[in-house]
Amino acid sequence: MKKSFFLPLHPNLYRMTTDEELSMVMEDVPAYISDSEVLGYMGSRRIDWRYVEAIRRQSGISDQSVADWLNLSVKTLREYRKPGNQFKDNVKEHVLLLVALFNQGAQVMGSGEAFDTWLSTPNFFFDGRKPGALLNTVSGIRFVSDRLFAMEHGDNV
Repeated sequence: MKKSFFLPLHPNLYRMTTDEELSMVMEDVPAYISDSEVLGYMGSRRIDWRYVEAIRRQSGISDQSVADWLNLSVKTLREYRKPGNQFKDNVKEHVLLLVALFNQGAQVMGSGEAFDTWLSTPNFFFDGRKPGALLNTVSGIRFVSDRLFAMEHGDNV
């Protein structure tokens, strides 16, 4: 049996449905997450639709936006909500990074809604693009995270 250095946050983490329980998912993932932590989370936690639902409830993002970011159809995203369906590893990684980014964004902007507004507003520092347009790749998520870090430390982004 494989040993893991990461333990689930709460024994009921796999049966989350309420807002309070979904907020535990958000709290479980740090706002700043390294690649080794991502791999640890992927190996020790069941990353499933609840993580996506936690992002949606925090920010009000639509299924279409989330599906676009994950490079999935809305139908496929909704299929993942069915019991027993599991994300592929690349989707798990993407979801974890999005949760971390939304945690970081809420910290920097003051709320998930404010972060959502910032994501959907064209920005000079993103060559006039909306920062949310970059979230369909891991590199794009990391770039947006870097810009948030810069804002947090005094840059105008």
